[in-house]
Amino acid sequence: MTSPVLRLDGVSKQFNDGDETIQALAETDLSLNRGEFVGILGPSGSGKSTLLTIMGGLRTPSTGEVIIDDQPFSALPEKKRARMRFAKLGFVLQASGLVPFLTVGDQFVLHGKVDHAPLDRARRDELLESLKIPHYVDAYPGDLSGGERQRVAIATALYHDPEIVLADEPTASLDTENAFDVAEILADQTHSRSKCTVMVTHDERLVDHCDRVLRMADGVLTEITNHEPRRDVSGPVLSEVGTGPLLRAAAKSLWNRH
Repeated sequence: MTSPVLRLDGVSKQFNDGDETIQALAETDLSLNRGEFVGILGPSGSGKSTLLTIMGGLRTPSTGEVIIDDQPFSALPEKKRARMRFAKLGFVLQASGLVPFLTVGDQFVLHGKVDHAPLDRARRDELLESLKIPHYVDAYPGDLSGGERQRVAIATALYHDPEIVLADEPTASLDTENAFDVAEILADQTHSRSKCTVMVTHDERLVDHCDRVLRMADGVLTEITNHEPRRDVSGPVLSEVGTGPLLRAAAKSLWNRH
C-alpha cells in the first residue's frame, strides 16, 4: 500500500490572548494521498486557514507533527523547513499572489531565482498551454481577467513540480463561471499530474469537484463520508475578498528566504 504523501498526527494549535488560551485547531489526524483533490469547508474563523498554514509549514503546531513523504516536516528548523516547503509544496492564493509589475513570463523567472535555477521555458510553456493561456507570456497581471490571473497562479504553483498543492480560497474574488473553471482546473491538474491538492473554501458548491470533503467548525475537522464528486455544477458563488493569513504568511516566508 502506498504511503500518504501528507500526514497529520495529533496536530493542534493554540494561541495565547493575554491570560486566555484560544484553541484554533483541535487535535487532528489526517492522511492525504497523491491524486486526491480534497476540499475543506468552513466559514471565516473556523480554523481552516490555520490548518492550511500548518500543512504548508508556515506555522508550527502546538502539538503533533506534519509528515511529508514519510519525512518529518513541521519539526524541522525554519531554514530546512523552507527548503522542503519549496521542493514539495505549491501555493495558490485567493488574490493570485502574482507580482503586479512582472509579466507572466517573469513570474516564472522569479520562482526560479528562489531555487537558483534557470528558467525552464519548455516547462513554463507546457503549463500555460495546458491551462489554455499560452499567449499571455508578455502580459502583466493587470492586463488579465481574474480567472486568467488564477490560471497563471496555478501554473506558477505547479512550475517546480510540487507533490502537494495548497489552495486558500482560490476563487474568492471570481464570478461564477471563472470560479467553477478554476475548481475544475485544480481537479484536472491534480488527477492528470498525480498531485495532492487541498482547497480551502467557504462555498459548498465548489467541493462538487473534490474527491474528498472535510468540514471545519470551531477548530474541529470532520470528514463528510457520503460525498460523491460531480462535474455538472452551476449556481452563484459567494464572494469573500481579502488577503488572508496564508497569503500574508507565504509572502513573509518568500521574502525571508532572500
